[in-house]
Amino acid sequence: MPARHVRSLPTLLARVRACSLCAGALAHSPRPVAQVDGRARILIAGQAPGRRVHESGVPFDDPSGDRLRDWLGLDRDAFYDPRLVAIVPMGFCYPGTGRSGDLPPRAECAPAWRAELLAHLSAVQLTLVIGQYAQRWHLGVDAGSVTEVVAGWRLRWPAVLPMPHPSPRNRAWLAANPWFEADVVPLLRQRVRAIACAVVGA
Repeated sequence: MPARHVRSLPTLLARVRACSLCAGALAHSPRPVAQVDGRARILIAGQAPGRRVHESGVPFDDPSGDRLRDWLGLDRDAFYDPRLVAIVPMGFCYPGTGRSGDLPPRAECAPAWRAELLAHLSAVQLTLVIGQYAQRWHLGVDAGSVTEVVAGWRLRWPAVLPMPHPSPRNRAWLAANPWFEADVVPLLRQRVRAIACAVVGA
């Protein structure tokens, strides 16, 4: 739940980008990655940056981002327009890689920063909640699989949309659940287009 914010957003973002809470647990230097502007109309709540994002410092600057932009119907210019899109993951730093892919978001990050950051995002009209960690934070989902949560997307639409992760590693999920790209993605693109048109025209 967003807390009442007392620090200005520029001050808060400077603190986030200088954060080193998880430094002792990482095999690399911390590099927090986020995109936040108080005017943003769409909030993307994801998991944590991957290796390529850690290297570039640009959120979703990888194949996951390519698929996500396709789902949204946005080109890179629109996606990285902070007036339109805010990107606030559960963990701001790349957590490293385990046996089956990237490790979970670091546990220190969300309690330290997310509530105060989200309190600045009062203009958001659509929140995209990607993956189990973000779904637990935003939706209070303590039980049930990502598939079950995403399948119930109509319960929260059009303000909130729980989504699977767009990672290439998630090909099996998408193949097993073709309804998401067939039924949900076209509606998502329509919603995003309407929001984006209002921002461009503002």
